[in-house]
Amino acid sequence: QVQLVESGGGLVQAGGSLRLSCAASGSGFSINAMGWYRQTPRKQRELVAAITSGGITNYADSVKGRFTISIDNAKNTVYLQMNSLKPEDTAVYYCNAEGSNPPATFDAWGQGTLVTVSS
Repeated sequence: QVQLVESGGGLVQAGGSLRLSCAASGSGFSINAMGWYRQTPRKQRELVAAITSGGITNYADSVKGRFTISIDNAKNTVYLQMNSLKPEDTAVYYCNAEGSNPPATFDAWGQGTLVTVSS
């Protein structure tokens, strides 16, 4: 079973920066892609950014140019560098990982980390 542990959330003023981390643990697995999603009480969970193990990235339009996703395949860890944060970025951020754990595949989620951006 693959488990994800997130860290790095918190309170920051508008215009500030935060870096989220998410580490996958388990045995015998390989990751195809990892990503960050966010959710607020008023919105469904939405994709923020994703990255494949080969480094191909995808960003929501709302964060392009401000957020950067990266992956350390050796550590099975994904990072989200968030700059120029806005109050509308306030949400619970969830880490996701997809891959294989033979003979099965997996689609795992972290517990979520709260990011609060004050105006």
